[in-house]
This record gives sequence, structure tokens and C-alpha cells, in this order.
Amino acid sequence: MNLTAENHSIPLKDGTRIPLLGLGTYGDPRTTPRGTALECVKLAIDVGYRHFDGALVYFNEHEVGQAIREKIADGTVRREDIFYCGKLWNTFHPPEMVRPTLEKTLKALKLDYVDLYIIELPMAFKPGNDFYPKDKDGKYIYHHTDLCATWEALEACKDAGLVKSLGVSNFNRRQLELLLNKPGLKHKPVSNQVECHPYFTQPKLLEYCRQNDIVIVGYCPLGSSRDASWYCPRFSQCGLWCSVWVIHPA
Repeated sequence: MNLTAENHSIPLKDGTRIPLLGLGTYGDPRTTPRGTALECVKLAIDVGYRHFDGALVYFNEHEVGQAIREKIADGTVRREDIFYCGKLWNTFHPPEMVRPTLEKTLKALKLDYVDLYIIELPMAFKPGNDFYPKDKDGKYIYHHTDLCATWEALEACKDAGLVKSLGVSNFNRRQLELLLNKPGLKHKPVSNQVECHPYFTQPKLLEYCRQNDIVIVGYCPLGSSRDASWYCPRFSQCGLWCSVWVIHPA
């Protein structure tokens, strides 16, 4: 597969470029053997992948970063060839927690910057060290979130050079409008990562994003693994989410 950041990428609104095909690096940490992400990312780079989708909450960014660094060290790629997307998790929406959380990702990756950093979900959980806080009845503990305040903290991270581009994930039109209409907006979201595949095409959201120069990044492009009938069983053995694809806004 002859994929490079140059010949299989499209421009984002802020001038950076995003490779069209990416490898999702999620693997259930309870069942995925250690080292799986490391070996998968190294192999993916060898066969041509340049776009990697990760998150602090995947608990494997240290392996992904090691794979990227090893492939830079052996001369296979340069840092500028790699496009890494990280995510701000639900428990870190308060503005004062945004930069320290991004810095945790950078420390795990041992990289100076990420190419894209996105708000993983528009809802928030109770802030703290527990990524999935629950009450005594086993129900998730939600927390008020001011998406505009969170976005301003992300803008400061971009201005500081810690991230090249900013985006969101799982946002609907109303939530996107909150950001796009925010007074004093400095950096528009350049992407919205959502589930998108032949069983769930999201045409209205896609059209809205096109109108606002927001690229849709579709996860589960072969169908959602939440329903075994929606995905190819061959891919279920890899341990990681197989891919994301980028849908050109034009």
C-alpha cells in the first residue's frame, strides 16, 4: 500500500493536511496483550499508514509513541510524515485541566506536538482520576460542561505550539454551532470525528460540516463492532479498531 502524507491527504481549513486513511489504535486494555499497539503501528507504518488515531483513555499511547519513534529512528519516516490525532477525555473538560491532559499525551508519546487534538465527546464526566466515575448504583456521574470554555483552553494549546489543529468528535449540529458562534473564536474546529459507514451515513451532519469547512473523519468505516452483523469477522481478530477514513468536505 503506497500511502504517504503527501499523495493521500487533503487540506484542512487551517492549512495542515490530513491523510485520508488512518489506523485506529483502540484495543480493550482488559483483553489486548501488551505490545499489540506497538507492533501494529510499526507494521502499519511499514505498509504505508501515516495517520494514527489514539487517545489517553486507550491506555496505550506509550506504545504508539514508541512505534512512531522507532520508525523515525530507523529512517522509515520523518516526524512530519506522521499525523497523530489525540483526544480530550470526558473527565478533563474544565479549562484548567485541558493543557495538563494534553501534556500527559505528549509525555506518553514522547513527542513535542500532536497533529490534531479533539474533544472526544460533547458530554462530561465528574472530573478526577477515575475515567469512568460511577455512583453507588453503578450509574455514570456526569458533570456540567461549558464547551466554549473548554475550546478556549484548547485554542491556547494550539497557540503554544502543542497541537497543530483542533477538532471535535461525536458532535451534532447544535454542539458545533455552539463553538462556531462563540464570541471571540480564534480557531475553528477543522474536523468532526463521528461514526460513519454504509449503515449510518449521517447525510445531514455531513452536509452541515461541508458548508462550514469541517472535515468528517468517519470511525468504524466497515460498520460498527457494537453489532457483530455490521463488521467483517476477519478484522475482529486484530485487537485494535481497524481504521478511520476522512471524507473530503468539497
